[in-house]
Amino acid sequence: MAFLSNDFLLSNDTACQLYHDFAASQPIYDYHCHLAPADLANNRRFGNLFEAWLEGDHYKWRAMRANGVEETYCTGEADPYEKFLAFAKTVPHTIRNPLYHWTHLELQRTFGIDLLLNEDTAREIWDEANRQLAEMPVASLLDKFNVALVGTTDDPLDDLRHHQAIAAGSLFSKTVVVPTFRPDRACMIQDGEAFDAYVNRLQSVSGVDCATFEGFLEAIKQRHDFFHEHGARISDHGLTHIPAPFLTVRGMGCGQAKTIFETRGAPQKDREEKHAAFVRDMLIYLGELDAEKNWTQQYHLGATRNNNGWAMDQLGPDTGFDSIGDFPQGEGLSWLLGELARRQKLPQTILYNLNPADNYLFASMAGNFQGGPGGRAGVPGKIQYGSAWWFLDQKEGMTGQLNTLSSMGLLTRFVGMLTDSRSFLSYPRHEYFRRILCDLLGKDVEAGELPCDIPMLGQVVKNICFQNAKAYFGIPLKTYVS
Repeated sequence: MAFLSNDFLLSNDTACQLYHDFAASQPIYDYHCHLAPADLANNRRFGNLFEAWLEGDHYKWRAMRANGVEETYCTGEADPYEKFLAFAKTVPHTIRNPLYHWTHLELQRTFGIDLLLNEDTAREIWDEANRQLAEMPVASLLDKFNVALVGTTDDPLDDLRHHQAIAAGSLFSKTVVVPTFRPDRACMIQDGEAFDAYVNRLQSVSGVDCATFEGFLEAIKQRHDFFHEHGARISDHGLTHIPAPFLTVRGMGCGQAKTIFETRGAPQKDREEKHAAFVRDMLIYLGELDAEKNWTQQYHLGATRNNNGWAMDQLGPDTGFDSIGDFPQGEGLSWLLGELARRQKLPQTILYNLNPADNYLFASMAGNFQGGPGGRAGVPGKIQYGSAWWFLDQKEGMTGQLNTLSSMGLLTRFVGMLTDSRSFLSYPRHEYFRRILCDLLGKDVEAGELPCDIPMLGQVVKNICFQNAKAYFGIPLKTYVS
């Protein structure tokens, strides 16, 4: 089979039929990404392929560093074409890394370029992609990939002016753009001066006095209300893990956040325990806010961030020096979901693990909290075992997630893939996922493990690709091409 043929990743006739007849035409529901709202509101027109493809892409930077490329060509001051050329020289060394597939899928699907990217083809690809990008602003990219929804990731302090401009305009004919409430910094009381500065900004933005803990919570609620008014229906939490409740034996259990907040300027003992207790209380409060408004909360758990001290000092966070962490996840996650359920305030929840050793833990944990009060009543798959995330966002990781979900829960209720990307060229990752899904089902049919009921399986595929997410999140969409 030729590289990236029409039947790429599809190993049998059933898989081909499921993908081509049912999956390929489904719109994309990108409910979690890191696209810049300003780029969306301004309908950014990229000046060159570097801006569209390498700017801010830590996946590419990691590969380039592993190939011996100097930092100036990754995050430094080198000329954009020189940075692109450094990546082009790296690409042949990424065989069997997902970057090799993603790179060539994106070149094909975005620009119709079938050349393999390497040092010899770099200039030709650069010139042709730049020629097309000149007439390919953000709105046309979203139309090209049939994107029905984009969920950005936004701090509670954001004024959402870009989202307001998008909602007031008519830039996107098929795509709804909504903000996502990401209150991580409101929980980082251990950061001392940085947390105090955040509280001061929260007070200024909300107009609520945050001198007391009650005022702080009211200000958070005001921002939550503000996001809701501007279309937000999803929150997101990026944590190493949920702090385990065993700390209650030290007097640091639920309900301690007020004291911890209001005495944070005093000399601190048990700093780590107090931070853990504060986080637990805040997660309960934030979960209750989500439940009251029928939002969905997401938990991205398990990353060890900023491992390289030199890089953190020189380049700052989110520059490609993070990895899979090894944290105890079960006890804290069980406590948090159980406490919200006990209060009848457990909202729809999506759980993402970064360590593949936690696959079965997360998937089985989701099964403990299906149904029940809190959030939207009667929604199928209320607690989701989320898609393969970050380092697991590749063929083996996606297959592992799908197999685990199938074994522990209901694959048919899965809300499917997301990009989790900062690049507008990343939408072929949905195609990548859909091909893997169809191949998995096709193999089961060929092995006699599933019936060869193409209409039934085709509907399952369509649901996972788009329809389940549309129903699960309940966000009104525009007219779209299906």
